[in-house]
Amino acid sequence: MGSVLSRIRGSIAFSCYIVNTIFWVIPILLVSIIKLIPITPLRTVCSYLLDHCATAWISVNTVIERIFHPVEIIIEGDAQLSTKEWYMVIANHQSWVDIPVLQRVFNHKIPFLKFFLKQELIYVPVLGLAWWALDFPFMRRYSSAQLRKNPKLKGKDIEITRKACAKFKSKPVSIMNFVEGTRFRAEKHRKQNSEFKRLLKPKAGGMAFALSAMDGQIHKLVDVAIYYPGKTPSYWEYISGQVKQVSVDIKVSEIAPAMRGDYMNDREFKISFQNELNQIWKDKDLTLEKLAKQ
Repeated sequence: MGSVLSRIRGSIAFSCYIVNTIFWVIPILLVSIIKLIPITPLRTVCSYLLDHCATAWISVNTVIERIFHPVEIIIEGDAQLSTKEWYMVIANHQSWVDIPVLQRVFNHKIPFLKFFLKQELIYVPVLGLAWWALDFPFMRRYSSAQLRKNPKLKGKDIEITRKACAKFKSKPVSIMNFVEGTRFRAEKHRKQNSEFKRLLKPKAGGMAFALSAMDGQIHKLVDVAIYYPGKTPSYWEYISGQVKQVSVDIKVSEIAPAMRGDYMNDREFKISFQNELNQIWKDKDLTLEKLAKQ
């Protein structure tokens, strides 16, 4: 009986999320068309309107969650947050559920989260257009084989990052980066021979390039540890009411001087940046261990 109720609950919640998404994507796309007009003040106003629409979208999603599959989110840490600040947000990544959890936790507390997305995701029906309209950075990563075949591609991904981040200088923004690069899986953890118990090795490049592209405008780091008691849930398990509790630890700090520099050309800085990020990851691993024992 419980399984039947879960399927019904999940189906209704999913339908509500779809309707809510379509409802808000329409004004988002309409405003984004106006934003194409090359008048800077108009574009700035449109950016604020777009983020207000996106924030309302997340607010309604939270109401849907509370009605159909309530989740208790236990937040730890004494984070001082503001919607008028520029943030770099980093978190461990285990499931697609991480995204609605982060959106719920930070909605109305910091500027709307902008995720770095793979170029291919722009083709996701409805959402791809919404992400484009909201200025989510779409990244095109080139493999070593592609760079060997066409050396002119070297540095292109950095230039794309720089152009994407240039849009964020006119108004406060929260740039979200899952620095592990992919979701945690036991098999991936074994293949990496990761020194961390509950984390994959962090990839420093994307975060370093984003900080550099913002020319020091981002000076706050929001470090998030997400822990799911029991097991890591799938998105279906989340919307069908099988996730009852999530623990989230939030730490806010100044961006360290050792994390500002030329990651591409300064080897000493590159090593320093990686060391700083590895230390953050060691601390996060300990935090996740602590949350697991509570």
